[in-house]
Amino acid sequence: MQNETFIHPAAVVEPGASLGAGVRVGPFCHVSADAVIGDRVELVSHVSVMGATTLGEGCKVFPMATLGAAPQNNKHKGGRTTLIVGKNCTIREGVTMHVGTDTSRGETTVGDNGHFLAYSHIAHDCVVGDNVTMANVATLGGHVEVGNNVTLGGLSAVHQMTRIGHHAFVGGAAIVDGDIIPYGMVMGNRARLRGLNVIGMKRSGVARAEIFALRKAYKMIFDPARAVGENIPDVERQFADSPIVRDLLDFIQARGKRHFTVPPLRNAVSDDDANDES
Repeated sequence: MQNETFIHPAAVVEPGASLGAGVRVGPFCHVSADAVIGDRVELVSHVSVMGATTLGEGCKVFPMATLGAAPQNNKHKGGRTTLIVGKNCTIREGVTMHVGTDTSRGETTVGDNGHFLAYSHIAHDCVVGDNVTMANVATLGGHVEVGNNVTLGGLSAVHQMTRIGHHAFVGGAAIVDGDIIPYGMVMGNRARLRGLNVIGMKRSGVARAEIFALRKAYKMIFDPARAVGENIPDVERQFADSPIVRDLLDFIQARGKRHFTVPPLRNAVSDDDANDES
């Protein structure tokens, strides 16, 4: 029956673990006493669910993934902290996601419908949105915030404490050491903006008029003749009625003292035109 829970004889599910309806725990998996496994979750085999980890309904976890291990942070004192993963996530081979630290946020959270490819890593205290794709070996340092509908290419690495705005695209092998604006597209080591993720915006149903406004605002904000802070008031006046531009400005203006916004690559042609679809 679909709603029956199946635990392979070679799996270990500790007393106290909470398993929902229709859960399948394959051979050589280990589920801790503090884990909460939602309905219809499948742990294929050799999966470790450690500590206070919650997996939302419909997730599928492939071999050698380790979820809920202690944070790689020397400030952690060993207190109870959590990892919460949303619904319908695909977690492929060797993925690692750690709980939060007891000297900080105390919780790592991952949204719904994520797609985490082999050996990708989410560190302690990260906040990852919905519909996020992390390709093979993509890595998030601690305390990273990732918005909805973000794609991180294979072998990319994101420095701790940085923010990635929603609908951003991070190219393969990019090294990200600063905040990425919403809808931004970055590549390189160190990562620099190469324009806007126009394809991603169109796939998400953003209106053409809003895409046009955002493109124009982007060029004004990052006009090299003046500092970004000097350009923002002009953008605010010209695009006062554009929600998507306001969204971009809010992200930039919300950065704290520990953050800087990844700038465009100088003396390079924007990839906007190549990224457009007719």
